[in-house]
This record gives sequence, C-alpha cells and structure tokens, in this order.
Amino acid sequence: MDIWQTTHQAIQLLFSGDAALWGIVGVSFSVSLLAIGIVLVPAMLMGFALAYGTFPGRWLVLSLMNTFQSIPTVVIGLLLYMLLSRAGPLGDWKMLFTQQAMILGQILICFPLLVSMMHAAFQNSDRRAWETALTLGASLPQAFFSLMWECRFPLLAAIIAAFSRVITEVGCSMMVGGNILNSTRNIPTAIALESSKGAFAQGVALGMVLLILALGLNFFLSVARGKAHLRTN
Repeated sequence: MDIWQTTHQAIQLLFSGDAALWGIVGVSFSVSLLAIGIVLVPAMLMGFALAYGTFPGRWLVLSLMNTFQSIPTVVIGLLLYMLLSRAGPLGDWKMLFTQQAMILGQILICFPLLVSMMHAAFQNSDRRAWETALTLGASLPQAFFSLMWECRFPLLAAIIAAFSRVITEVGCSMMVGGNILNSTRNIPTAIALESSKGAFAQGVALGMVLLILALGLNFFLSVARGKAHLRTN
C-alpha cells in the first residue's frame, strides 16, 4: 500500500462530493446527534441531582453510572441484539438492523458518560451561584440555568466527549445496525469494512472526517474558554 497515493485518493474522494462517502457521514452524524439530543436533558438533570441532592441510594446510582460507562460497546451491542432479535423479548418492535436500534445503542453508551461527567461538573461548581440565585427570588429553573452558565465549559466538554465516543464506536453499531449500505453503515463500520477489503482510500477519507471533527470541536471549546478568560480579566 502506497501511503501517499492512498492519502491523495482519499482527499480526492472528500472533495469530489462522492455520494456513497457523504451518505455514510450523514448516517453517522444523524444517528449520533439524535442519540445525544435525546439523553442530554435527562443526563444533565440526573448529574445535577447526584451533585446537589441527598437521597437514599445516591452512592449506588453513582457507582452504576461509573460502571456502565466502562462496559465495552460490543457488549452493549450483544445485549441489544439479543433483546431485539426475532427470538428476543423485543423482537416485535422490528428494530434490529435499523438506525433506531443504533440510536438506542448509542443512548446506552453515552448516557452514563454524560451523567458522570456532568455530575463532576456540578460537583466542582460554586454552590454560591445556586444559593444566591434562590436567595434573590429566582425560580428553580432560573437558578438551574444560572448554575449551568457558571459551569458551562465542563458541561460542554462532557457533551463533546460523549459525542466523540458514540460517533467513533464500532462494536454496537455493527451488532445492531448490520452495516447496511445507505441505511445503517456509519463511519466506523465503513472504515472497518473497507480496510478489511483492502480499499483503504475511502477508509482514510472517513478517518479524515473524524479527525477534522475532533480538531474542530476541541478548537471551538478552547476558543470559547479563551474568550471567557479574556472577559473576566
């Protein structure tokens, strides 16, 4: 394999508007963004409750969230496969090898990560922001939004980390999505398939998309933090 020739072909694919390649990118982004969008608010509320609340079993919930985020994605995919297959208890839903199944899998992957990181963000925040807002007569939602603003960068970092995890995972997507062209084939499963066939150009092109995405998200977070630091000084 000629690395430079393969890289040149990959760049050509990216800028040629190749329908197959950008269709794969579209599946990845739509599935992962939907998964993050569905769990974002519940995860944030649970992270806040675990940080600021006191209730029986709080330590157990925290332990479960920390444990679940370390489960390999292929194990989550296997569990969902058994549940959604025709012989499984949820077989009547007919979700196996669909984007809906992929979204469900990615929800299970990113939810514990979001809860754990958002719990840490709220735990390390200045409680005076919450207490002051309530003292000044703010409603609970208003006080919550004030607290969110105070720890917006750790919360944003949690969202970026969760999105990065689900858009790059391959095990669960392969198990419950089936890697079907123009339907459930996303960036990681396409890279695995094309590389196994020896067709490296498309795999490298898709890898470039993920690399550019990672650089862009981290650059955005760094710029936002930098601007906030300048305003406070």
